[in-house]
Amino acid sequence: MAEVVQQPVPRHAGGSDTGARTVTEPSILLYPRLRKSPYFWKSRAQGAACYSVYNHTYHPRHYGDPVSEYWALLEGVTLWDVGVERQLEITGPDAFEFTNMLVPRDLHKCDVGQCKYVFVTAPDGGIINDPVLLRLEPDRFWLSLADSDVGLWAWGLAHAGGWDVTIREADVAPLQVQGPRAKDVLTDLFGGSVLAVPYYRLREYDLDGMRVVVSRTGYSGEVGYEIYLYDASRHAERLWDRVWEAGRPHGLRPIGPCHIRRIEAGMLAYGCDITRDTNPLEVGYDYRWMVDLDQEADFVGKEALRRVKADGVRRLLVGLEIDGAPLGSFNDGSMIEPFDVFTHGAQQPVGSVTSACHSPRLNANIGLAMVPIEASAVGTQVTVGTPTGLRDAAVVDKPFVDPQKATPKR
Repeated sequence: MAEVVQQPVPRHAGGSDTGARTVTEPSILLYPRLRKSPYFWKSRAQGAACYSVYNHTYHPRHYGDPVSEYWALLEGVTLWDVGVERQLEITGPDAFEFTNMLVPRDLHKCDVGQCKYVFVTAPDGGIINDPVLLRLEPDRFWLSLADSDVGLWAWGLAHAGGWDVTIREADVAPLQVQGPRAKDVLTDLFGGSVLAVPYYRLREYDLDGMRVVVSRTGYSGEVGYEIYLYDASRHAERLWDRVWEAGRPHGLRPIGPCHIRRIEAGMLAYGCDITRDTNPLEVGYDYRWMVDLDQEADFVGKEALRRVKADGVRRLLVGLEIDGAPLGSFNDGSMIEPFDVFTHGAQQPVGSVTSACHSPRLNANIGLAMVPIEASAVGTQVTVGTPTGLRDAAVVDKPFVDPQKATPKR
């Protein structure tokens, strides 16, 4: 008799036999306990259709059609309410040394007026947050935070170490203007000088009496800017209206963070692709400039990451192309949990797809997946457990689009 091999079953398979009424699209409660972005009512007036909670704050994810928003980002100009990106401000006599200790990058190589994408690492090398760092003055930094309570971590370290720093959440909230026509909108707002702001640099402006910092940054993989508003609790609605009027002639459209485009670009999402249980080397940031193990200064997690570097990683975040019908846009509720990854013949998952979507322009399902190092080579065939069943997939190069990241630097 032939041996019967049981096929792996994705964790999403099955149903409920409790007799309870099935709610296919549960809502999220809007009530006082959770915070609102300073732009909350403006983005809601524009028709925000779906929220998530990010940094304990309601965050508009899309305005009804994530795929249409994707094309608006690629072809026009878009406005994002990203007031959820809290600005953790670090100042004081020890501000430079303290901030340099928080992150694996060598901030001696960060000029005043420069921005850096950084990790905040734990003693074991795990990633606590991946903010954009802005150096506004020699001893004044903002960490534009992803979704985790880094303020509590920083306050605890400062207290325990006796650092002479002041750490606070500044009353500052950013908007993002992203897309190929972003320069047109920013020029109408701030004049031609804004075009001289280099990629990952910043400049301060006064806009109709509102003090702002403009940086050439964004979470889109496209040309874009972030406008950080001081005294946001007072001026947010006025700034939104001012940007909206400047953008109207250029077809400005409000959207949520475009996860299709950021997955195409291989950009990481905290809580999905990176967590406390991952380290920078595992997620593909084994760059001397990103994790500077040779710098003289110490940083939290340095010794742990030295050991990881010496021993080699056991798993790696890779790109996958996944067969089958379109998966969705990621932020449309099509991916509630990570997808299991199986190697050939395995009955138990060996890894997981952490972010996945259907790319309209590639006409392919793409995703980021954490897999064992032995399954990380381009061309490796795997099986992915999706909500609709098992699918074949293959490891491919990432980023999936614009591998040299030339687009946002234009």
